[in-house]
This record gives sequence, structure tokens and C-alpha cells, in this order.
Amino acid sequence: MTINTIRCIIRKKYVAATPEEEVRQHTLSFLINNKSYPASLISVEGQIKVGNLTKRYDILVYDRQFKPWLLVECKAPSIKITQEVLDQISRYNLSIGAKYFILTNSQQTYCLAKDISSNSFVLLEDIPDYQ
Repeated sequence: MTINTIRCIIRKKYVAATPEEEVRQHTLSFLINNKSYPASLISVEGQIKVGNLTKRYDILVYDRQFKPWLLVECKAPSIKITQEVLDQISRYNLSIGAKYFILTNSQQTYCLAKDISSNSFVLLEDIPDYQ
């Protein structure tokens, strides 16, 4: 039995082509090719501390000062984007502090921006271009 693989455009290696990984690669391609995100400022599947737990984020984009700017949570197309998924990325972002985050399963995509005045997130109509 062979495992299907897909080449990660950021990690520059082949990884298992799971449904979630296919969403991740599609999202990376979109950010780089359609929104002008520099590949050199994108991190994939990095470790973070959430409380006492070690977790992995899907995609983290840094600004030009190398501060976290956009955090992405990718789910397989069969996984619905729910409040639970929003809560997950919100917990991750407590450690990261990104200004924007995206929740996607390729069927549904939501982009939110942090509103500093209310310390909440606002749903955006579109994913921001890289500045």
C-alpha cells in the first residue's frame, strides 16, 4: 500500500496528502499567488504553548518585522467550521497574538480581524492582501 503525498510549498518536502493537508496547500497557494503573501514569512505546522499543552498551528504569517500577523486554521472539507473551531484558533491566538485569522475547510472560509478597542474579532468580507 502506498501513501499519497503532496509537496508542501513552504516546507519544500512531500507530506501525506490528507484532506486537511490538501486544504492547507490550497490555502498557502491562494495566499502566495492571489494575496501576495511572501513565502519567506510563512510558517507551517509550528509548535506553540497553549497553557501547559504543546499544540501545532496550521499556518502562521509574519509581518515584515517578523511579528505574527495572520493565523490560519485548516480543517478537512468534511469538518464544519463551528464555534468550537473558532474557540480553538482563539486559544492558539492567545499565545501568538496575530491581528487576523482565517478558518477554512475549502468549502467555508472566514477571515476575522482583531478589534483592539473591544478585544474581540470582527468578520471581514475578504482576506486582506499582504501589506
